[in-house]
Amino acid sequence: MLIDGEWVGAEASRTFDVIDPATEKPLVAVADASVDQGTDALDAAVRAQRSWANTAPRERGEILRKAFELVTERKDDFAKLITLEMGKPLAESYGEVTYGSEFLRWFSEEAVRIRGDYGLLPEGKIRQLVTKRPVGPCLFITPWNFPLAMATRKIAPALAAGCTVVIRPASATPLTTLLFAKTLVDAGLPAGVVNVITGRDHAVTDAILEDPRLRKLSFTGSTGVGANLLGKAAKHVLRTSMELGGNAPFFYRF
Repeated sequence: MLIDGEWVGAEASRTFDVIDPATEKPLVAVADASVDQGTDALDAAVRAQRSWANTAPRERGEILRKAFELVTERKDDFAKLITLEMGKPLAESYGEVTYGSEFLRWFSEEAVRIRGDYGLLPEGKIRQLVTKRPVGPCLFITPWNFPLAMATRKIAPALAAGCTVVIRPASATPLTTLLFAKTLVDAGLPAGVVNVITGRDHAVTDAILEDPRLRKLSFTGSTGVGANLLGKAAKHVLRTSMELGGNAPFFYRF
């Protein structure tokens, strides 16, 4: 896992296997995070929040642009890894690398375009100034089916806006997110701005959601899990972004 810029194993050497869906055999064992390590990841994001928010938008954008270039350079590694752990054909994996990397390029250019407003109020005597600021530390939970694109789609706009991140990839496909995190580090992202926790214990996510320092939750997955997370997010009135399944039925004719 990546916590506060350091690659760490799990407490008591707890691990779980990532399975190759083509062979149904283990690819590698990955750290299984504890509740305390989930809190450590949030601690790191909270510590890094002020300095990252105060980083010049141009600098944030340049880091994202560098990450885009590195993902593009490493497209073979990303595509092969996506196929190994997720199972989609290699050609589709290359397509995901192209699709996912574009979020980095797009938001590298949007980082310098965060604007507010200035105008006269309707009563005519007062002028108002509207400014925008980062929401704060975010928790992102991504699904198994697009392990790179879902990570870049959530992380890139957060970094552009000046937010720090804790991301928890699906336990079936954590390897691509870990490689992407390494790419962000190689692009110059400061320690603690993005933290990756891997594991299967839902208590880790629950503990992070219980922490009042968390300011946003984004989840892509099933409607049932999303509804459960929304209920927990309501306690601290978190900002939420949900992309939930179950809303696009279609019929097969046999």
